[in-house]
Amino acid sequence: MTKFKLEYIWLDGYTPVPNLRGKTQIKEFENFPQLEELPLWGFDGSSTKQADGSSSDCVLKPIRVFPDSQRANGVLVLCEVMMPDGVTPHPSNKRATILDDDSAWFGFEQEYFFYQNGRPLGFPDSGYPEPQGKYYTGVGYGAVGDIARQMVEEHLDACLESGINHEGINAEVAKGQWEFQIFGKGSKRAADEMWMARYLLQRLAEKYGVDIEYHCKPLGETDWNGSGMHANFSTAYMRDVGGKEYFEQLMSAFEANTEDHITVYGPDNHMRLTGLHETQSIDKFSYGIADRGASVRVPHSFVNNGYKGYLEDRRPNSQGDPYQIASQILKTIATVPLKKAAVA
Repeated sequence: MTKFKLEYIWLDGYTPVPNLRGKTQIKEFENFPQLEELPLWGFDGSSTKQADGSSSDCVLKPIRVFPDSQRANGVLVLCEVMMPDGVTPHPSNKRATILDDDSAWFGFEQEYFFYQNGRPLGFPDSGYPEPQGKYYTGVGYGAVGDIARQMVEEHLDACLESGINHEGINAEVAKGQWEFQIFGKGSKRAADEMWMARYLLQRLAEKYGVDIEYHCKPLGETDWNGSGMHANFSTAYMRDVGGKEYFEQLMSAFEANTEDHITVYGPDNHMRLTGLHETQSIDKFSYGIADRGASVRVPHSFVNNGYKGYLEDRRPNSQGDPYQIASQILKTIATVPLKKAAVA
């Protein structure tokens, strides 16, 4: 028997953005534990805004298991929060109620800033560095500094070793800003892996004395890009059937449901979606081929393939909850009628 370090990870009840939480228990197993072997575990919900002190018990229900390459015999256990009966989802548990579709594919592009001593990593003690421009996909100390690349490379390795479908990294437009991409089939799976990737990034940055700043416009009204979490999406119908007529109906549905999308696309998005810095204004909806200033960017490959493939919704921001973002995209897609197959 081997003693495994089980790190139970969940989302707390803070709003509008939940925080990641985690605590460890030690249990013996003959082999790496499978999901069905892991027990429910309680925690003090009064300390996470998920209960009051007079009835503080909440329950963690394991839903995904990942190897933890950063700890000997480590196991990452992603959990949903349940009420004390262990069956009823807690009101803060958004994962339990989202729309899901295993044939829907999502690719999230998570932008964020490294912060140290209250400023983006690489910023001078006062004022600003050179204007943005050379930092995007930059190489060299002047562009990316001395520890940022080390952190993103360690994070990439940690994700891959944990079985998370991490698809790439790059330095972003602003100094101290980076991006990583996560892909998954099914909204729950894609969002699970995004939350786990966020957890690993935040935990890794601890040893460097660095924080991860997810706010979508941490530098306020300045000439610096904000941070998004662009959502690339497709359904089986979009990939296999598609067509210009269906695409135009889909975009009409997205426009009609603009408010519902913005509601779950992350807080303070009015600060980021201004019509500047590669964004469309928050009160407008647009789409365009290869247009990074549109609400939805249409890849050339999509049009060239007969309006089949994937689309990129550029409105979700870096603080958004991928569970709710993916669910809302699927809800809107579901309102568009599909052509019935021809009967021979």
